[in-house]
Amino acid sequence: MDWNSPQLRNKIIDWINEDIGSGDLTQSCITEGTGKALWLAKEDGIFCGIELLKIIFNQIDKDINFHPLIRDSQEFKKNQPLIELNGPSRSLLASERISLNIAMHLSGISTYTYKIVEKLRKTKIRLADTRKTTPGLRTLEKYAFKCGGGINHRMGLYDAAMIKENHIAWSENIKNAIKRIRLNTPFTTHIIVEAENITQAKEAILAGADSILLDEIQPKSLRDNINLLREISLSNDCKEIRKNLIIEVSGINPDEIENYMIDGINLISTSAATTKSKWIDISMRYID
Repeated sequence: MDWNSPQLRNKIIDWINEDIGSGDLTQSCITEGTGKALWLAKEDGIFCGIELLKIIFNQIDKDINFHPLIRDSQEFKKNQPLIELNGPSRSLLASERISLNIAMHLSGISTYTYKIVEKLRKTKIRLADTRKTTPGLRTLEKYAFKCGGGINHRMGLYDAAMIKENHIAWSENIKNAIKRIRLNTPFTTHIIVEAENITQAKEAILAGADSILLDEIQPKSLRDNINLLREISLSNDCKEIRKNLIIEVSGINPDEIENYMIDGINLISTSAATTKSKWIDISMRYID
């Protein structure tokens, strides 16, 4: 994560302008010149956002002193102090909503991810995210996913080629789709084929896919066919042998993930951490 990227800096400026605009209309009632504040957790969770918060507070007022009592990816408990702040009172109040909002959102993703990863802890299966992210927040939400112990799938359409249902429907067949991508992209391009059934998965492997994504396939069918798919990938009859074939499973309910802990699966991908997680409740309390 590049915390110094111009894109991120500009995004933070947009957040500040969105909330503070031309100025805080309530600041004139504040009589204290300086103040101290403490962030407190109101529930258990996994924290995410320390480096981002440093930038936000510094952007709002360089005189805010930021003292984190926790680090990203670290577990915290209800009522635990997370961050100490001191500086101009008006600036602390102006920064409160912006900083809390993003930290609670990202910590919610990290916490949700961590709970799923813990279920997979004794297996060789890794949990991966998806492109179902909030527009404008993808890099941050994917960073939060990693803080929860998951791994990042492709960041966008530009860093891996995934042949999905509509690609297959609008091309001659899987073999032809893979051939065209190989001809029109760098040799380093990783090609993933989303298969809706085992027949499509076999076709993708024989055509030289680097990865297959088995979407919404029942656990029994996966158990019955994983070894066969591996054997096909190692067969000398394949025109392009992919000995390191990656097998991914998606389209499952995270509450039923135990049913998919099957030897031979490399990844389980889910959008639930970003689409279904709730914000972790954190409050800012002012202290003497």
